[in-house]
Amino acid sequence: MEQRIDYYNVAPEALKIMMEMEKYTKTTGIDRKLRELIKIRASQINGCAYCINMHTTDARKMGETEQRLYCVSAWKECEFYTEAEKVALELTEYVTLIPTKRVPVELYQRVREHYDEKQYVDLVLIINQINSWNRISIAMGIIATEK
Repeated sequence: MEQRIDYYNVAPEALKIMMEMEKYTKTTGIDRKLRELIKIRASQINGCAYCINMHTTDARKMGETEQRLYCVSAWKECEFYTEAEKVALELTEYVTLIPTKRVPVELYQRVREHYDEKQYVDLVLIINQINSWNRISIAMGIIATEK
């Protein structure tokens, strides 16, 4: 499937807003490798190959290990993610699957053990941003291509 619509040219103002949010997420205190792991995990759940490909490539450039990239979908069973990373990945799953999972108080409390109020908001915004990109990419027919 080819890209259905050149959405950057059709709706430049909307994409400008998306890019401004992207800029904001890069200014947060959330570790940049963790931001990429969050993007990869949400993209796996949403089945967005384009975003999985993009963010694993970006994570590698940042020095993320192959082991951690390969295992992010099974993070619960791994000892090489920190507790702070694990709770952020769990939050990613709950927010991405919010119609069925919600965000229980118990999870919120565990997240807050590692992240302050501002960081919690930033985590949720990062998760929402990648979920928005996933939905745009999938709806527009964007596919992963070999480089």
